[in-house]
Amino acid sequence: MSGRAWKLGDDISTDHITPGRYFHLRSRIDELSEYALVDVRPEFAREVQAGDFVVAGANMGIGSSREHAPLVLKVKGVRAVLAKSFARIFFRNCINLGLPAIACDTDAIEDGDELALDLERGVVVNRTRSIEIEFPPFPDMVREILDAGGLIEYLKLKKPGPA
Repeated sequence: MSGRAWKLGDDISTDHITPGRYFHLRSRIDELSEYALVDVRPEFAREVQAGDFVVAGANMGIGSSREHAPLVLKVKGVRAVLAKSFARIFFRNCINLGLPAIACDTDAIEDGDELALDLERGVVVNRTRSIEIEFPPFPDMVREILDAGGLIEYLKLKKPGPA
């Protein structure tokens, strides 16, 4: 599956992703997701398609630890978030929600490029530029969490049955 790259810059905060002024919608995540990245890319929420990628520079997800930031990206169908580096809590929230957060060199990706992802090999394929961008593959347990759709679903699968 491939998708479009939505290229952002450095220091994209959780407030850029889910602006605080819309946080009264936090219990209605579908409505909140309509304001995803509104101050950075006003067209994002209405034009993003399932399978698209958010691509950023350094410090993706800095700021408050709101879980809603990666959640609205997942609700909008984002396949993965690629960045040069991540804020620790944002990275963890992405993984816990089943949204791959991939630290890699994003310089060779431009806005609108067509990307594909091979988690098993640890490769992002930029089909527009005919290049592959490698990243360290996730450890097995992280892959299992992502494959299950998030930590809660993973734990449900691992729950022991009756004795």
